[in-house]
Amino acid sequence: MIQIKVPPLGESITEATVSRWMKNAGDPVAIGDTLVELETDKITVEVPALNAGVLAKRLKNEGDVVAVADILAELDETATAVTAKPVTAKPVTAPHPVAAAKPVAAVRAAPSAERLAGEEGINLAAVSGTGRGGVVSKPDVIEHLALAKSAASPPPAPSVLSAAQAAPAKTVAPKLESGTRETREKLTTRRKRIAENLLLAQHSTAHLTTFNEIDMSAVSTFRERMKEKVEKEHGVKLSFMPFFAKAACMALKAFPAVNAQLDGDSIVYKHYVNLGIAVASEAGLVVPNVKDADQMRMVGFSRAMNAVAKRARDGKLTMDDLTGGTFTITNGGVFGSLVSTPIINYPQVAILGLHKTQDRPIALNGQVVIRPMMYIALSYDHRVIDGQQAVLFLVRIKELMEDPTAMLLDD
Repeated sequence: MIQIKVPPLGESITEATVSRWMKNAGDPVAIGDTLVELETDKITVEVPALNAGVLAKRLKNEGDVVAVADILAELDETATAVTAKPVTAKPVTAPHPVAAAKPVAAVRAAPSAERLAGEEGINLAAVSGTGRGGVVSKPDVIEHLALAKSAASPPPAPSVLSAAQAAPAKTVAPKLESGTRETREKLTTRRKRIAENLLLAQHSTAHLTTFNEIDMSAVSTFRERMKEKVEKEHGVKLSFMPFFAKAACMALKAFPAVNAQLDGDSIVYKHYVNLGIAVASEAGLVVPNVKDADQMRMVGFSRAMNAVAKRARDGKLTMDDLTGGTFTITNGGVFGSLVSTPIINYPQVAILGLHKTQDRPIALNGQVVIRPMMYIALSYDHRVIDGQQAVLFLVRIKELMEDPTAMLLDD
């Protein structure tokens, strides 16, 4: 009998919730088959079978909270294992990217991938599997579907804000029966962890927010002039986020306390910037980070940010994407937020909040003029960052964004 255990879940993650069993007791199992899905506060983990056989017993139920190395099930490897059945899908009704089709009999896919492929009319033989041994997983099908949709329709106009946040998360409302006045829904593990982390940030820090505003005229003009050239030469759509990322990295260099971390009675100053970008996904808020963002030029950061944002949307984030961040930017402006007080991404000590750009009258050289203005906010831990440093940090961001050519002179 082989014990199926909870695998390592990543840095600082010690438990998960059994989200869904893919196999029942007595079911035949092939190598690579997904046995069960585990949900953590950051990602969904598929636990595959490393041996063929028959699932003898399930020791945990859906909804149970399990810890790393807990035994989930037992697999009888002495029973006759069956090879994966050929997958037949509904006729493809939408164009899909041309891919070298695998022999149908060789297709091995997770049950969740099979279900989604059946629902969307996707031939699994055309999907590249990234799982162990080439097994097609649900994220593989999602990525294939996204490529198919992009091939079937013209590309959307470039967003004026971060590609990481351009698409709001869909809120899936529970189905209501006629006459129902209330619906009770159990919190998912991810939502519970998000709530716990937000409370931890509020209760464990001396939380304070300071504000400023930016005239976006100069950076908007610069972006309009350069975006076509950048896209043509580098294949990257130039949004505003790389400008804010560059400005933040330069400001963090000038005010290192904003990029620090409190560890007991010591302050740890980070001489690098792993820049987190808050992304709203269907599964909840995630904050993947771009490693060593301070060493990148704007185009390089834009490419790295787009890659990590795509992994977030496709459910393919790795633990490396989600750990090690030193400073975070969140952009409520894509949802229409005019001003807010973002919560620190603990154990970081500060977070920069961006908001909607809106034409407003301002006084300039003794005259009232209309300018595209954006409020920005810095929430910070007052135990580490003094008010003066917080205010000057935002002033530096404002100066750089209102004179973006200054950022190009940075070494």
